[in-house]
Amino acid sequence: MRLATIQTPQGPRAAVERSDGYYVDLHASEPGLPDNVKALLAASTAIRRLAAEVAAAPSAVAYPPQSVRLLPPIPDPGKILCIGLNYRDHAREGGKAIPEEPVLFGKFRNTLIAHGDPIRLPKVARKVDYEAELVIVIGKTGKHIPNDARAYDYVGGYTCGHDVSARDWQFRGEEKQWIIGKTFDTFAPVGPVLVTSDEIPDPHHLQIRLRRNGVTLQDSNTREFIFGVPHLLSYLSQVMTLEPGDLIFTGTPPGVGIARQPPILLQPGDIVEVEIEKIGILRNPCVAES
Repeated sequence: MRLATIQTPQGPRAAVERSDGYYVDLHASEPGLPDNVKALLAASTAIRRLAAEVAAAPSAVAYPPQSVRLLPPIPDPGKILCIGLNYRDHAREGGKAIPEEPVLFGKFRNTLIAHGDPIRLPKVARKVDYEAELVIVIGKTGKHIPNDARAYDYVGGYTCGHDVSARDWQFRGEEKQWIIGKTFDTFAPVGPVLVTSDEIPDPHHLQIRLRRNGVTLQDSNTREFIFGVPHLLSYLSQVMTLEPGDLIFTGTPPGVGIARQPPILLQPGDIVEVEIEKIGILRNPCVAES
């Protein structure tokens, strides 16, 4: 299924995006179904099967795409975890050694915005950069997850993410400041939908691109991952319990703006699109912070 969270008169609701583009409000169509995507991911296989059947039914409560306001697929993640330097070609681009273990940082919920929402370029940052990323969405609680095929049992699905980065803050000082450079408001666009893991059995062969004003600046494939999905889930779950709805940004491919000569940085009026095979296009305009 292609799951979304939509704004309705009754509040945020879990929805299925149908092949005709309409969004089905699952709870309104069948009150026995969860009203949020996080709960739906954590539910039994039978409940998710029912959700698919409800979405396909002629009697479903469905909204045309032009009338829908999308929210982030998971509006309230417990954790937003991010992996740095996870593409071999991106590490080479920056002249960095291939890391021996995942490089971890985090974002907070203030950064989270949906498809179509504006990225606000901070008054205090002059070097705001783009990073297209595949995002893992956790679907099952896990601790000490094995680094093998069993790890996929904990994946609810995947979505597009944009790790916006203020480089002048991220690389400030001798010790660097990754978190502060990554956690300005609106710096984590996600969406437009979450594609359940059964539709993407192998996340390590997905084309990933980023366009700025129609010009392709990043173009790679997740086969360039240094650490794949099972490795990341195993590594992270040694430290923290992963829970349904947690988001894991998996790193960005080469072509980031700061590495270019001359650099290409985000400006007010820019339109940025992250496109990932089998998922779709996440599009956000850039505006100056007022």
